[in-house]
Amino acid sequence: MDQELKKPGKADRTRAAILAAAQQLFAGQGYELTTVRDIAAIADIDPAMVIRYFGSKDELFARAAVFNLKLPDLSKAERSEIGETLVRHFLSLWEGENANGAMPILLRSAASNKTAANKLREIFMGQVLPALTHAGGRSGAAERAGLVSSQLLGLALCRYVLKLPPVVGLSQDMIIREVGRTIQRYATGEQ
Repeated sequence: MDQELKKPGKADRTRAAILAAAQQLFAGQGYELTTVRDIAAIADIDPAMVIRYFGSKDELFARAAVFNLKLPDLSKAERSEIGETLVRHFLSLWEGENANGAMPILLRSAASNKTAANKLREIFMGQVLPALTHAGGRSGAAERAGLVSSQLLGLALCRYVLKLPPVVGLSQDMIIREVGRTIQRYATGEQ
């Protein structure tokens, strides 16, 4: 029988039902309020099956969540404002009205979860690297994107995951100004 005509098996249908339920709940009520029991109820399965298929709530989240950073088109930004533009956008993802708590969970999970770490690498390769290529050209783009990511993820780790008081206490304006200077150098490759 041709592979394309083959019907998905029961395991595939169960996995798909779990993912669909998880996506619905994570998007609607966030990570913290979503329980494995809620996901199982929507998927019409026993909660133990969720763990059997995905190992943990963190791993299910990493697989189910869609992370689009919606990075601004840096080729249209004023060259002298690229750093501040990126930092302002980053803060809006984590703290603004569009923040959904997904990125801190992904960052926290990536340290110990292979799927979450792979998801962060995919975001880097598919979204951050192309954006930085537009900002400063192809030469050294991977290194520049890596440096930008290290700064922004380091800020995120300290501010949103570890919640270090001095970093949490910084105003957005100060972060945009100070971190923006460093990001500007990294993004454009200029000293």
